Amino acid sequence: MRRADRLFQIVQILRHRRLTTAKELAERLEVSTRTIYRDVQDLCLSGIPIEGEVGVGYLLRQEVSVPPLMFNEVELEAIQVGMRMVQARGGKELASAARQAMIKVEAVLPTRLQEYQSLMFAPDFYIDSDEFEFLDLLRKTSREREYLQMDYKDAKEAVTRRELRPLAIYFWKGLWTLLAWCELRNDFRNFRVDRIADLTPLGRHFGLTPGQEMHDYIELMEAEYGSRN
Repeated sequence: MRRADRLFQIVQILRHRRLTTAKELAERLEVSTRTIYRDVQDLCLSGIPIEGEVGVGYLLRQEVSVPPLMFNEVELEAIQVGMRMVQARGGKELASAARQAMIKVEAVLPTRLQEYQSLMFAPDFYIDSDEFEFLDLLRKTSREREYLQMDYKDAKEAVTRRELRPLAIYFWKGLWTLLAWCELRNDFRNFRVDRIADLTPLGRHFGLTPGQEMHDYIELMEAEYGSRN
């Protein structure tokens, strides 16, 4: 990691934590604690409001805004490819947000990266737009934990109506899938978003229920198939 990148990462870590020791920073950034001491001293001299002391820890006295000027080519390419995939397959709201976000990123790039373009693309001309019709609504109701009524078509085109607690949306094997707690089956269920026939928010919200949350489902899958970590 370049020193400029490391300094940037130190500030980002301190922005999101209350008190962080030099040892924690060194382990996370894979350098020595002596290197962290020098880096923190240099950041303070450059005007970054870090306070703390050796053996105790460091924190930021106030919010610090650091523009994303320290991207390398691979990091920028990761952003570009991610944005292109979101524009192609993320639904209308996220597609618009991705375009605006990329404009902001490009506006603060250093000169050497302003013309850089990844050769990895996510074309959308072959995609049926109806496939993503309900993505924005699913994102909203999952985030706000709002009950949904869903009409769902199975592989044989038979339609069932269900009441769900939407928990998360996954993209795997080329498809968006809704993870939900199904009130009809009283269990976790996964639904292909492209098979949803109709979707209605019910205006009621659900709280945290032990055994019926996303992390509970992940634990069940790890117990059955084994953890990939």
